[in-house]
Order: sequence, then structure tokens, then C-alpha cells
Amino acid sequence: MNSKTNFQPLQIVCLEHLTACLYAEVIQVVESRQVCWVRPLLLIQHSTGDQSVIDLRSTIDLLWSLASFRPALDTEILPFLANIFTSAPPLQSSAHARQQLNSFVQQLWQSQKNESQHNKLSSVDQS
Repeated sequence: MNSKTNFQPLQIVCLEHLTACLYAEVIQVVESRQVCWVRPLLLIQHSTGDQSVIDLRSTIDLLWSLASFRPALDTEILPFLANIFTSAPPLQSSAHARQQLNSFVQQLWQSQKNESQHNKLSSVDQS
């Protein structure tokens, strides 16, 4: 991901991991720490021929590495945003939404941690 992207408050960004995409609204970019403060909106999980959309608006804000985000394309997010803002409140509970967000964040964190350790080992092996 490109950490040189100039995200603006209220911009929708995407954080991808495996078959899931977390869409969030930028609250603030903290350049000095290279992190982005975001408010989660949706978690879209794609599986074979199916997708689930989880409304995360009732969950907590996140601080995450700026380099992990990419701008969300209007065409990929607008249909989902239109649905959540025009439909009845989500059937799933706030607890379910928090659990799904927590699970996504834990998986992403573990993956990035493993990748970082692999990169360190690779650089040591090349020395």
C-alpha cells in the first residue's frame, strides 16, 4: 500500500485481508506516526459465490497503519452504503458487529506480524 496517499477526513478507505474488506471513514491522519484514525462502516466478506455485509457503524474507531489503507472506489462502496443508510437497522446485534470487527483486526494484525517477522528473517539470511 502507498503511505504517500493523502487521505482526507470523511474519505472512505479500504483495509483488505484475504477475502474480507473493511470500509471505514477517515477521521484523522496522524502523519508523524504514520497512522490513520478511522470509523468502521462495513465489513464485506467474500466467499465462494457469496458475500456477507456486516454493518459496523455501532463499533469502535480504529488507529491503524496508514500504509495498509487504500482509497475506496465509489463504484465498490456506494451500493453498500446506499443499502445501510436507507434500510432498517441491522438485524445482527452490536455485539456481533464488534465480534466480527475484532476477529478481522486480530487476523490482519497476526498476518502483518508474521509478514514482518518473515521479512526480518529473510534480511538476516541474506547477510
